[in-house]
Amino acid sequence: MKPAEYYQRDRTIHPPALTPDYKTSVSRSPRFSLISLLGSLSETTGPVFGQHDIDPIDNDLIKNFATTGDPVGERIIVHGRVLDEDSRPVSNTLVEIWQANAGGRYRHRKDSYLAPIDPNFGGCGRTLTDGDGYYFFRTVKPGAYPWRNWVNSWRPAHIHLSLFGSGFAQRLITQLYFEGDPLIPHCPIVNTIPDPDAIDRLIARLDLNATVPLDAIAYRFDIVLRGRRSTLFENRLEGN
Repeated sequence: MKPAEYYQRDRTIHPPALTPDYKTSVSRSPRFSLISLLGSLSETTGPVFGQHDIDPIDNDLIKNFATTGDPVGERIIVHGRVLDEDSRPVSNTLVEIWQANAGGRYRHRKDSYLAPIDPNFGGCGRTLTDGDGYYFFRTVKPGAYPWRNWVNSWRPAHIHLSLFGSGFAQRLITQLYFEGDPLIPHCPIVNTIPDPDAIDRLIARLDLNATVPLDAIAYRFDIVLRGRRSTLFENRLEGN
């Protein structure tokens, strides 16, 4: 049977905007119905990212900021493919990541966690997917850190990801967690997601086949985007 031209968007897997156990959602969630705005031509068509925008070591967070040696921490590889909902590769897509260092601290002036700054770790990188939708980063595993939600709330180790489409306004921001982390089920942010299967899809899996012996443990994280079959919203394709 030929697949339907469009897939219905499953809204049950997304967290509601207002989730009081995640305290900052109370002040940040909208109180009124959302308004759909038509994007301008500049927002939907540019800028276009190319290979000339990427430095050869931008995807190597162990080297791209280091000046006096390698950063401290467990060396890991995060890799995978970016696919559309029909499992077709999404090539030439800009993937950016940012993360805390091995002690759980971001290189950010407002991060006051007592873990030290690593002078050889910047915590951010970028790459373009290849023709098969494949991406690859080398980094150190980020540490857990406390945050002011409840009296003893800790974020699991995680890496933030940003993916750009063909225009600057076409951007997905998400984050990945690591298989086996005991803090995942205790995180108020994770628990805003109502569907256990959706949570499971945010977890990067140990990949011993891609691990570099005596160097770096690998984790695989595939990303599935909505493609040409995305839901029609007010007779327009949204998110393409």
